[in-house]
Amino acid sequence: MQRRNFIQATLAAFPVIANPAKLTNGNRSAKSFTVGAGKDRFNQPIKYRGVNPNDVKISSKDTDGQLSVFEYVGFQKIGPQLHVHFDQDEIFYVVEGEFLFQVGDERSTLKAGDTIFLPRAVPHTWLQLTDKGKLVYFLQPAGKMEEFFKKMNELQGPPTPELIQQIHQAHGMKVVGPPISL
Repeated sequence: MQRRNFIQATLAAFPVIANPAKLTNGNRSAKSFTVGAGKDRFNQPIKYRGVNPNDVKISSKDTDGQLSVFEYVGFQKIGPQLHVHFDQDEIFYVVEGEFLFQVGDERSTLKAGDTIFLPRAVPHTWLQLTDKGKLVYFLQPAGKMEEFFKKMNELQGPPTPELIQQIHQAHGMKVVGPPISL
């Protein structure tokens, strides 16, 4: 029994042994920082669908690509298309309002104080159910989400379905269905 525990502990430590860089700060700054309420990390606010602030709070640049954190403030009862992240897990924390999440075939209604984990490679989406809502969400690893939101924010007018899919694919995602409708 002790031998099995030793082998399991050794195998669990193998990724760290094989890649000791994970124990270092890489290119990160050793300084802390604060991002004020209603502010974006680099003062480059992004508006989801041109209206709803979607601010970077912790950038992938801050974490060597390991994590990014966003704050979304919704003023519309909308949400993204059903999509898949190939390499990122997401965690959403509802700060204000009520949201309907779909993960795979399951739907859950979340209210202020609730948290949901969305595993990578599982189709998911959400819909804001209240007039105003606020989410804080985390992506791990960070992937190319900041670049994705900036690219979508730059579009002039509604994109074609082909362009939406192309932009998603270029940023490690795929659209697999429409947004939630009630």
